[in-house]
Amino acid sequence: MPITMSSASVPTFRNTLRNLDHILDKAAAHAQARKFDPVNLTSFRLAPDMLPFTSQVQIACDAAKNCVARLSGVEAPRFEDNEKTFEELRARIAKTLAWLESVPADRLDGTEDKDITFPVGRETTRTMKGEAYLKHWAIPNFFFHVGMAYAILRHNGVELGKSDYLAGAAR
Repeated sequence: MPITMSSASVPTFRNTLRNLDHILDKAAAHAQARKFDPVNLTSFRLAPDMLPFTSQVQIACDAAKNCVARLSGVEAPRFEDNEKTFEELRARIAKTLAWLESVPADRLDGTEDKDITFPVGRETTRTMKGEAYLKHWAIPNFFFHVGMAYAILRHNGVELGKSDYLAGAAR
């Protein structure tokens, strides 16, 4: 079976978001076991000019849903970006997963040459063909933010390994 726009996007986002959910579960358990306020993790950033952990998770969810929305032409849900707890972040991941599953594959397939215009920063947009957008912008951006969330938790002592990042709860 050849690779399609739907097979290259939704399963990739779905599997990695499920792994991110698993990582959040481990982070919450870590905070509880060590008896500290989880906000120490959810508000943490690796550098002063970096977005905090909560933003990394929010942007990862947005990257997945906005990519699928732009390619498919289906309106993506808007989330308030007001999550502060692991439970709220996990609920956001669940909402994103449910929405991704609702988009029919045939809305994505055949969009390789579709012009996709998307924001780059606050005042600029960029236009790419659908396949290039998926492969060279949306997926790398998604993995960047998931990776940053993982790095923040690792930096703070949450016992995570490569298998948590790649296989999550399925390992």
